[in-house]
Amino acid sequence: NKIECEALLKETLIYGSYPEIFLSGVAEKKLILDNLANKYLFNDLFELERVKRPDVLAKLLQLLAFQIGNEVSRNELSTNLGVNRDTIDRYLHLLESAFIIFRVKSLSRNLRKELTKKEKYYFYDLGIRNSIIGNLNTIELRDDVGALWENFCMVERIKYWQKHGLYGNRYFWRTYDQQEIDLVEERGGKMYAYEFKWKEKSWKIPKPFKEEYQIAESRLVTPKNYEKFLMV
Repeated sequence: NKIECEALLKETLIYGSYPEIFLSGVAEKKLILDNLANKYLFNDLFELERVKRPDVLAKLLQLLAFQIGNEVSRNELSTNLGVNRDTIDRYLHLLESAFIIFRVKSLSRNLRKELTKKEKYYFYDLGIRNSIIGNLNTIELRDDVGALWENFCMVERIKYWQKHGLYGNRYFWRTYDQQEIDLVEERGGKMYAYEFKWKEKSWKIPKPFKEEYQIAESRLVTPKNYEKFLMV
């Protein structure tokens, strides 16, 4: 319920949502996550898919973990990891198929300033993400809480769609001059725009987006008002 969700929100951003996590004390959570990450990601998955370069896949996961909330360039990943683009594409597809990560594409249709062919990647479970980068510090000691909140809202919104039988497309929107919207949902021929902020801030939908698209709803989503967006 809402009271329980609010009480556990900060822990969920750090330790994720695996059932065993909720049934364990804080001291046990790290051990459980390390076991999940090492056994599943770096053993079972590699062996099952016959990954020839497990070191590259592990480094790819780390790069993605550090970039949640930011655009990802497959060409840059290829350069940074020293492998060809085909290998990057295959490993990304593998990680998506295994429900470890999911991607959101950029919305680009009419405006010249809109980013084209860009992607963001998020983790289905934040505990796994934090374990991969070796950071299970509390919210008060982190500098990535905004990215954690964005990832949390994105994955919980997927669950919301499934619960309510919603269908459509999901995008992010950004222009070259850094105007942005974290999530744009397209349903029934209309656009729904949402911005995610951990701290309460004033927010207005960017003027170019408002002028170009028919908007049914726009909303700033924070820990103080997320109930209707994710739970109802």
